[in-house]
Amino acid sequence: MRTHSLLPFALALGTLGTAATLAITPGGAAAQSGEMHDMMEFPRPIDALDNVWIEELTMLEVRDALRDGTTTALILTGGIEENGPYLTTGKHNHVLRVMGESIARRLGSTLVAPIVTIEPGDPERASTPGGIRYSQETYQAVLRDMAVSLAAQGFTRIFLLGDSGGNQRGMAAVAEELTEAWRDRDVVIAHIPEFYNYGDVLIYQRDVLGIDEDPRLDGLHDDYYITSIIMNDDPRHVRLEQRIRADKATINGISIVPAEQTIEHGRKLIEFRTDATVAAIEKVVAGR
Repeated sequence: MRTHSLLPFALALGTLGTAATLAITPGGAAAQSGEMHDMMEFPRPIDALDNVWIEELTMLEVRDALRDGTTTALILTGGIEENGPYLTTGKHNHVLRVMGESIARRLGSTLVAPIVTIEPGDPERASTPGGIRYSQETYQAVLRDMAVSLAAQGFTRIFLLGDSGGNQRGMAAVAEELTEAWRDRDVVIAHIPEFYNYGDVLIYQRDVLGIDEDPRLDGLHDDYYITSIIMNDDPRHVRLEQRIRADKATINGISIVPAEQTIEHGRKLIEFRTDATVAAIEKVVAGR
């Protein structure tokens, strides 16, 4: 009975589909028989966007940047993990949004690949809510394929920067492997361990900003220096408004309000980390 009641609708739909097919077939055939524009030669019809993130650029914008000498690329690795009650699980990825922008612009002629947002570990033991892991094999394969893709497009200087401690070994291994594989090519690839400098950041925060922080005080995977950097991306990632309402706008005994002051501290920490990273990259380039 139910099948019978739907039959007129099905017949009508079938008729509509046939009519639609007849209507679009000539256009579809024409589109298939015609040739697509060659985007490697197609003139860019609009001004390029001032942006360092490859995923936010058009193919023509990346193409023209390469032709104009933008041949340095950054591969950034973060992670998804437990970061206490206030920071999102993507803490490191938010840090990389502001650090990648700062480093690429300071270097000049540099673009940033999509952030590798998953860190290596044992997926079978990723039982913490929100925690996701790649196996070390998968993680290194992702890095390898990204680097090879960038080199195939014409990037000749590729640098790997990781914001989490567990990322470092895999990045170093891939950089060493591809350095050997590309020894006869004019391509430089290197892991930059100097980027992961949170010990120095803590000292800078104390000696220059006058904020003496004991990261162990609250017993959370959270710090003032991390929070202040992330707030330069978006204060929502540290749940600023909710913490103010709950009278929880502190970390390790340090207030994160007024927000303008914390954001300014974050800017100075971003500059400090950018200085260290760019110096390390320039040293690698000079050595090659």
